[in-house]
Amino acid sequence: MVPAKAHLLIVDDEANTLASLSRAFRLAGYEATVCDSATHALELVKSRPFDLILSDVVMPEKDGLSLLEDLKNLELPTPVVMISGQAHIEMAVRATRLGAVDFLEKPLSVENVLRLRRLEEENQQLLGRLGKHEIIWSGEAMRRVMAQIARVAASETRVCILGETGTGKELAARTLHALSPRQAGPFVTLNCAAVPAELIESELFGHEKGAFTGAGARHLGKFEQAHRGTLFLDEIGDMPLPMQSKLLRVLEENEVERVGGGRPIAVDVRIVVATHRNLEDLVSQGRFRQDLYHRVYVFPLFLPPLRERREDIAPLVDHFARQIAVQNGWKPTAFTPEALEELKRYAWPGNVRELRNVVERLLLLSTGDAVDAAVVPAALPQRGAAAGSAGLSVGGTLASRVEAFERETILAELRRQQNHITRTAQSLGLERSYLYKKCLQLGIDLRALRQQE
Repeated sequence: MVPAKAHLLIVDDEANTLASLSRAFRLAGYEATVCDSATHALELVKSRPFDLILSDVVMPEKDGLSLLEDLKNLELPTPVVMISGQAHIEMAVRATRLGAVDFLEKPLSVENVLRLRRLEEENQQLLGRLGKHEIIWSGEAMRRVMAQIARVAASETRVCILGETGTGKELAARTLHALSPRQAGPFVTLNCAAVPAELIESELFGHEKGAFTGAGARHLGKFEQAHRGTLFLDEIGDMPLPMQSKLLRVLEENEVERVGGGRPIAVDVRIVVATHRNLEDLVSQGRFRQDLYHRVYVFPLFLPPLRERREDIAPLVDHFARQIAVQNGWKPTAFTPEALEELKRYAWPGNVRELRNVVERLLLLSTGDAVDAAVVPAALPQRGAAAGSAGLSVGGTLASRVEAFERETILAELRRQQNHITRTAQSLGLERSYLYKKCLQLGIDLRALRQQE
């Protein structure tokens, strides 16, 4: 709830707007301070705390977006709502990326602002109670993302989650669902890139018995499964064009028709989509429908890559280490500060997903009470390979030379056998299970190699 004596700062260059808003908030029982410039606003926030800041966008000398950027640099926890009579989507997106919790059009409703503040506080409390789908973070980059999730979760707005592979797009979608009014309903997922083009219609809309060869029974599609809940369409940029037009019709009419069926079925579903591709580029290339783009790209949510949130690596490592230990019945293993620093220096092309794999690998490779920096290079695919090649050419201990030789031999044979594990094991005279264990010890990521095929 908003404190009874909550103090708001209202920034606008129009005297009439300041007078009407301050009067309305005071009548509602809140304290309001007004100022007519961004420069004055910065002086005020440095001198005392506020519970909420409302700022106009278009102002002389310094505009509201510049003020928002200055507030962000001050690292203030105060939520900021931008207001404007000249709103457009590009302006709203920029404000959101700078950390604004919402963007409202004039004339402003005082009730909506107060409701927004209450919802944000309630959602922030819920963020700590998400269970196994908790997002781990501690830095400023993810703080902004979590604030955006908390804000948009309370609405029915369609969200498009953008980010590189492995940044946690599905986890963000689950968090959004858990904070939404639909949290008691189902959360259903479909990876559009993983379903063959000829089956995706049946997966989404379902089919009737006998609709096609092999359809021995009625099948409910993802839309029906997600009724009164959330449907997460991952990698929507890979959806075939013919399917895009059918999805657009469903989004417009809120009805599906099973393959082989003869009647429409009403569905109540919130759509959240994700992609690692640039949808605007796909639209310009004719590979993604422009009308569908405008249907799903309503509120973009950008997930930063791990290399841009290195302050989150330590808590993520601790979380994964505990999780993996519990799953395998191992004793908890800590990471030394030096090991964490070594992990922070890595580029993480596979993002959070790659970090979890490396943590599991390190727990298997480590023989002491804690994972130290010495073992980290062997668990990092790119740097491990470089270390192995260096070991062959510039010397080192006998153990390091043997390890480098084994690693290069196995990698060469995997390439020769096109990453076929069984054939590689046979050609090296090893048991398949032993080859797996050896690859773990040497930091060879078999799953990553398969994905490169």
